[in-house]
Amino acid sequence: MADQSRYVQLVGELTEHDRRYYVEANPTISDVEYDTLYKELVALEKANPSWIVPWSPSQRAGHAPISEFPKVTRAVAMLSLDNTYNEDELKAFYDRAVKGLDGEVPVFSVEPKIDGFGIELTYEQGLLTLAATRGDGRIGEDVTTNVKIMVRGIPMQLREPVSLTVRGEIYMRKDEFEEVNKARAARGEETFKNPRNTAAGSIKLQDPKEAAKRPMHAILYEVIDGERHASGHISSIELIKKLGIPTSSHNAKASSWDELAALVRSWESKRDSLVYEVDGLVIKIDDFASRGALGTTAKAPRWAIAYKFPARQVSTIVKGLILSVTRTGAVTPTADLEPVEVSGTTVARATLHNWDIVAAFGMGAGDRVLLHKAGEIIPEILQVTEKGPGPAFTVPENCPSCQTKLIREDGRVAWICPNHEHCPDQQTDWIESFASRKQMNIDGLGEKVVRQLVESKLVGDIADLFVLKTEQVAGLERFAAASAKKLVAAIEKARSEATFARLLAALGIDLVGTVLAKPIAAKYGKLSVLRQAAKDKDSAALIEEIDAIDGIGPAVARAVDEFLRTPYIGNILDKLIANGVDPEEPVTATADGPLNGKTFVVTGTLTKPRAEVQKMIEAAGGKVAGSVTKKTHFLVAGEDTGKTKLEAATKNGVAVIDEAGLMAMLSS
Repeated sequence: MADQSRYVQLVGELTEHDRRYYVEANPTISDVEYDTLYKELVALEKANPSWIVPWSPSQRAGHAPISEFPKVTRAVAMLSLDNTYNEDELKAFYDRAVKGLDGEVPVFSVEPKIDGFGIELTYEQGLLTLAATRGDGRIGEDVTTNVKIMVRGIPMQLREPVSLTVRGEIYMRKDEFEEVNKARAARGEETFKNPRNTAAGSIKLQDPKEAAKRPMHAILYEVIDGERHASGHISSIELIKKLGIPTSSHNAKASSWDELAALVRSWESKRDSLVYEVDGLVIKIDDFASRGALGTTAKAPRWAIAYKFPARQVSTIVKGLILSVTRTGAVTPTADLEPVEVSGTTVARATLHNWDIVAAFGMGAGDRVLLHKAGEIIPEILQVTEKGPGPAFTVPENCPSCQTKLIREDGRVAWICPNHEHCPDQQTDWIESFASRKQMNIDGLGEKVVRQLVESKLVGDIADLFVLKTEQVAGLERFAAASAKKLVAAIEKARSEATFARLLAALGIDLVGTVLAKPIAAKYGKLSVLRQAAKDKDSAALIEEIDAIDGIGPAVARAVDEFLRTPYIGNILDKLIANGVDPEEPVTATADGPLNGKTFVVTGTLTKPRAEVQKMIEAAGGKVAGSVTKKTHFLVAGEDTGKTKLEAATKNGVAVIDEAGLMAMLSS
């Protein structure tokens, strides 16, 4: 019978070889030698199942990945970091930190900001017990099993029986990402766009065979409650490295502004030398006591900041302009580009916003332009670098959808198609917005389906949706009887479940969103009543009546009045009512709570989602408004509250309270 000590030795050796291979990319034995040791381990476990320990390398593949992930609520939220984009902004952060520490210059850590997938690992007595995604910061998903299988560099057992929680990033190496894409292309499969999204999607794969084709690694960069383990951040990272947790080998520290600035500048030439993608640097104050003194805002720590590298710039050729017509009639130009890779995605279009921008560029077909992603997200043209053979683009005389002559109203930038009622593109955009998830939530009514309905003349406006028949929809391209029935059922569901407030918000009235729709809906109760009010009263009287509603100011009142008196919109509203879309707003008794009869405006960044705070106010008998007026009692001001609302509160004598003040009122 084999000696159990040999088994313990094999577990230790193979775990160390995994670390050297997956973390350091520096294996010290060949694949053949590794496989020989691994087979010996598996044979011992098969013969002696009672010997098997949870941290054995063989146990990583003991289960299939799961797709239904339980939620994990963490005690310490994963906050975002504020961003800086240049040295001046970084110096402002440095000065704020020094000022907040009474002039003392702290030691800063400087670390590469890995463009990966956020993860939090919990170890109990040295054993990995939980791997959770970032989620919304407070609530993530338990992906422990999948992480054990897919991320071989994460140890299942630490070198010492320590209990701690660490955070970091899961990533794919750039060379491995390229190999994955080559293999997919060879199999005729669609290639992935960038390593980060591939890593994030891979963690939630159900198929272990597919997961094995996507090598992933991890770097951990933060110890939660690190002061329990070390005096500062840098020493806490050294500690977890000694425990076997993978950390970055590129971390550095700075003890002055000159050192910090020099470190940041040094990365300009090093960015592309790393084996993984980075999009900036993370700069943190090292000392935990200093961190505590500076504290955090509702969304970000004051002791850390992200320095984002300048967006990558590429050049490409403008092929032409794509014109789109919004539901308001504005004709907007989008540059049609020769496809080019920018920050990990293929870009073939860039919005130009309005015609003044086109004119300022003097842009024409065939021009070479410099392009980047604003904030690493939105493709944006920076300049024309080389003129092409084509003439500069000019504003079209007629609407590209209905050929109506365009107009430009005084004081407005946009060129408008005035044919609001019969322009197919305007109606398509309005219908799509009306049916979207945040509005009437009609499942299946995406842009392509809406366009089919409009082009086939089955639907001319939002009201026509509610008289569609299954057999009509079934006649459209790619629609069978079952899918047609499903779409008609979704429309009927939206009709039956809608409240007047939801319908009002979905109509697209300027300045009226989900918050302001509620008091208006509560005042009138039904669309037909509001519509009749517009017929019975002149503009001045209706504006005064709407303005008198708690939380509704004169600008909103004028916008509602203008909307109701627009002839083609009036016709559509009458059709909606005739087609049975006239839901009543539920009448709810005002709670006899601590906020009874008080009106609140909630703004800024809070520790809870704003919608949740608003519901708490309403549950306690209060009312929520969208703008500060003389009828407002309290402005609940979170972090980053804008000057406009604060000035309005001062002007109208409205009390300004913070979130803690509101919670005190709720608990009274």
